[in-house]
Amino acid sequence: MRPDARIVLAGFGGQGILFAGKVIAYAGLVEGREVSWLPSYGPEMRGGTANCSVTLSDAPIGSPLVVEPNMLVVMNQPSLEKFRDAVVPGGVVVADASMVPDVPAIEGVRAVSLPATAMAEEHGLKGLANVILVGRLWAETGFCERATLDAAIEKCVPARKAAMVDKNKQALRIGIGE
Repeated sequence: MRPDARIVLAGFGGQGILFAGKVIAYAGLVEGREVSWLPSYGPEMRGGTANCSVTLSDAPIGSPLVVEPNMLVVMNQPSLEKFRDAVVPGGVVVADASMVPDVPAIEGVRAVSLPATAMAEEHGLKGLANVILVGRLWAETGFCERATLDAAIEKCVPARKAAMVDKNKQALRIGIGE
């Protein structure tokens, strides 16, 4: 039995936080795991706060709300400040250094910082920093099989944006370091 992945992803609306959470949730579905995905928006969509809780488990999930995450992905400083103390010992925080300049040490928690927004722009993938961070989270935790991530991207990218599938997969590879 694999350990549960209890993940909070957080940032500003418009950064793709909910899409990133959906990719992780689909990865769980592809692997036949129990899954919950709970989005939360601030009062304004774009520019307001956005976060989501995702749980992947081999056992039934009691609540979709993740209050003690073992994984945290943050795309802005206020999100790190809000959720960092909730991460359990042994957990991991993945932060976009382009938007989160100060990632203090958190006792018992591994913090990984990479300039995902800048990396996305450098590779002509503007707007895909969220997927780069999902790739890095996978590289740090292995929350699913590698091939499952590509399958999840294929499921999550809507048909009308089919041209974005390869760009999303490229963003994953950048985050993973492939």
